[in-house]
Amino acid sequence: MPALPSVDLKAHAADLFNIDAALTEEERAIRDTIRQFVDEKLIPVMGDCYVEGRFPDELIPELAELGVLGANLPEEYGCAGLSSVAYGLIMQELERGDSGIRSFASVQGALVMYPIFAFGSEEQKRHYLPKLAKAEYIGCFGLTEPDFGSNPSGMITRARQQADGSWILNGAKMWITNGSKAHVAVVWAKTGDSTDDSSIRGFIVPTDTPGFQARDQKGKLSLRASDTSELVLSDVHLPADAILPHSNGLKSPLMCLTQARYGISWGVLGAAMACLEEAVSYSKSRVMFDKPIGGFQIQQVRLADMFTELVKGQLVSLHLGRLKDAGNFTPVQVSLAKRNNCDIATNIARETRRLLGANGILAEYSAMRHMANLESVYTYEGTHDVHSLILGQALTGLSAFK
Repeated sequence: MPALPSVDLKAHAADLFNIDAALTEEERAIRDTIRQFVDEKLIPVMGDCYVEGRFPDELIPELAELGVLGANLPEEYGCAGLSSVAYGLIMQELERGDSGIRSFASVQGALVMYPIFAFGSEEQKRHYLPKLAKAEYIGCFGLTEPDFGSNPSGMITRARQQADGSWILNGAKMWITNGSKAHVAVVWAKTGDSTDDSSIRGFIVPTDTPGFQARDQKGKLSLRASDTSELVLSDVHLPADAILPHSNGLKSPLMCLTQARYGISWGVLGAAMACLEEAVSYSKSRVMFDKPIGGFQIQQVRLADMFTELVKGQLVSLHLGRLKDAGNFTPVQVSLAKRNNCDIATNIARETRRLLGANGILAEYSAMRHMANLESVYTYEGTHDVHSLILGQALTGLSAFK
């Protein structure tokens, strides 16, 4: 049998299925622009950032200049106005560099800018969105609490309205990306004395407000190049217009999570691509028993399995993106994409680490960094198990949550 040409993973994003042909010229150009930024600016520093536990703040201005923050929101608010597929490709390329960088952009766009766009007043949108798009403001999203993660309806953070219409917030939020560097937080709280999740509303909280505190999360072994914090709100006084006027119950923050989960479904594919590229490259250069290990059947089967799962994940996210752009996607479809793609990316990172052997634990290679990061992504924005139950409920009509 004649030798077959090998696939240039770096140039073609492992594109044996010619997925590029399903993208528009604009989408490919956007992806390639972000890919170049990641290759030239991000990847060279990420190993050190991870070891040092440091977010590369110096790259934030260029991220803003590239238009990646809130990229799929309308141009009238200072955003790029891109398609959902183009936005997904941006998330893919950023996470090819590191999950922490994609998390930064995802939180800024999907969890801070989106709720202001979807639930804010026109004045709030025009004041905050252009500044967030330019990274003049950094934002964070306060929903998860120390005792309420997968069950956000149980939150105890409380906002009580005063006689003059102002608000006082008390409570705590946990595992908050961008918390320590944020200028503004979108915080979700129950209002009045109601314990029902229909009372949940969103608030825009400037982080320099007295009583607001962000505490860095110490001891992380994952997402080390990401800013993760606990937020403490102690008698935080806010004006009457701090509330997002169109937010209404738990469905509002869940809508934000749907936006973020969509981006994650693309992002983790970037981490998987980085790992597969590293695995293929290493398999061709590492010699064992007098030939490259890529020439042994066991490694070729490993690479074939990784590659196949990556292609399937790409097709899922691309189809979901087209549905989203057509305006007829559903949260259940997003759950399927997030669940599937996080699972296959985590497995690809683990298999890459194993193929690299002892070298796979070194920071000069990306596999173990991606593997550790993906364990967090597998959990946040709805754990793998929670998304399983969402799909199970959709299939059976029976809820397993209660």
